[in-house]
Parts: sequence; structure tokens; C-alpha cells
Amino acid sequence: MIDREIKVIGFIGLGVMGCSMSKNLLKNKNWNVLVKDLNSNKEKELVNQGAKIASNTREIFTLSDLVITCLPGGDFVRDLYYGKDKYISDIKINQFIIDMSTSQPDLMIKLENEIKIKGAHFADAPIARTRQAAIDGTLAIMVGADKDVYNKILPVLRYMGKDILHCGKSGTGQLTKILNNMILFETVVALSEAANIAEQYGMNVENLYENITKCSGDSFALRNHGLKSIAKNNFPSPAFSSEYALKDLSYALELGQKLNVKMPGALSAENLLKTSIKNGDKDLYFPVMKKYFS
Repeated sequence: MIDREIKVIGFIGLGVMGCSMSKNLLKNKNWNVLVKDLNSNKEKELVNQGAKIASNTREIFTLSDLVITCLPGGDFVRDLYYGKDKYISDIKINQFIIDMSTSQPDLMIKLENEIKIKGAHFADAPIARTRQAAIDGTLAIMVGADKDVYNKILPVLRYMGKDILHCGKSGTGQLTKILNNMILFETVVALSEAANIAEQYGMNVENLYENITKCSGDSFALRNHGLKSIAKNNFPSPAFSSEYALKDLSYALELGQKLNVKMPGALSAENLLKTSIKNGDKDLYFPVMKKYFS
């Protein structure tokens, strides 16, 4: 039974998703939200919503009952806790730590082991869905944690997400997110192949996709990435970029290599994402890979 009351939430990482997630946490007036980001404009935006700016990252760990990190990837998470400032040393007994970045499962297990030694509690809780879902508080959140930790942090997560999934022990949240994204990227490759064939054949791609929504090839990717992006050749920025997609896919490929699992579909998606980046599209919405099949 965990009896620590959560009064102060520290939030590190006010990017495209984190800024909106913090705003939703501020809807609960029983919590004080303390924020820190490299972008001072983002910090000021949150102050206007009722947050307080930490004077430095260490203060986040010193003053918070619960610390949330929402960073660009595992390298940033590793640097935060094990880099020159070693913020792992600032974690206090009974404190809650949640990583909502997309990171490697093995890093999550390492963090949990060391955080438990300190008498604190850890969960990996990566997020899925769009920027609008972050604004609306309807994200999907995949949680890897002990059940009692999950139950304690669930009221906090509900302010940011609609579908909160307890995936199992630490690392399984990240595993679920990484494999979900791998499936998505490979599906976008298939949608792009179909679009390129339809265009060469002289069929309207949007019409093709609309027809397939009534058939067995229907999917979330078809209705969103296909109809809204590929069919319209619309690859905006900022969005979930080719660079971020490649980073997430690399985690899946690392796991496949470690477990000796062949991954031809993922390797095809990796090659297309790398080609997209090489040709200057690293910041564009990742279905832009559709352009690079020839």
C-alpha cells in the first residue's frame, strides 16, 4: 500500500506533447505543477496557465512528490538520470517517477531497479495519438509498473489520457509503444505502395482508400495516415517526423537484434525513413516516405 499524497507534480519536457499535457494537469487545482524546459517561452506559457517554473532541474526533484519526464527519446532520459548532473541521485524515498518519453525497455528496467533501491516508485508510461489528443487529454498511455504504483498514478494519468493501459511490469509500456509504432510504420509502407501503384494506374488514391475502408484492409493507419496525409500528399511540420519515426523504429530493431528475430518489414521501413531524411525531409510528417519508392 502506497500512502504518499501527491501534492506537487514536476514536469520536465514541454515539447509538442508535454506542454499540452501539463496544461491538462493544471485543471486539477489540488496539485501544484512545477515545470522545466530548455525553451523559456514554453515555461512562460505554462505560467500563464497557473504553473510555476523551477529555477533548475534539480529543484524539480527536490520539491516534487511526482516527477514526469516527457523527453525526445531514450538518450535524453539516460543523460538526465546518468549524465553529468546524475539526477538519479536526487530521487527521494516514496517519490514517484514517471517517464512518458519513448525509450528503450531495458533503460526503464534499469531505472526502476535503482529507483526501488532508493525506496521510490517508477513507471514507464509512453504516450500515443496526436497533438490534438494531447490538447484534448485523450492520449493513449501505455504503463509498465507494479500494480500498486499504477493504481496510485492512475488519477494523474487520467487528466492526460483517455485509454490508460496497464501493460505489465516495468518496460512493457515502452515495449507496447515501440511495437505499436513498428506496426504503424510498416502499415504506412504498405499504404504508400498501394498509393504509388494507384497513381501510376490512373486511379484516384483517395477514392481507393475510401473503398478499402469498407474492406478487410481497413485500419486506423488507412483512415488517418492514408486518407489525411498520403492521399493528399500532405506531410506537414511540426508533426511526428521522419527523424522521430526512425528513432522509435531503431528501438524495435535493437530488440529484434538482441532477441535474434528477423524483421524484414521493419528494415524496409527503416530504409525508406533514412532515404527521406537523407533527402532533406527529416522534419516532415513521416508518411513522406511515400515519395521515395523509386
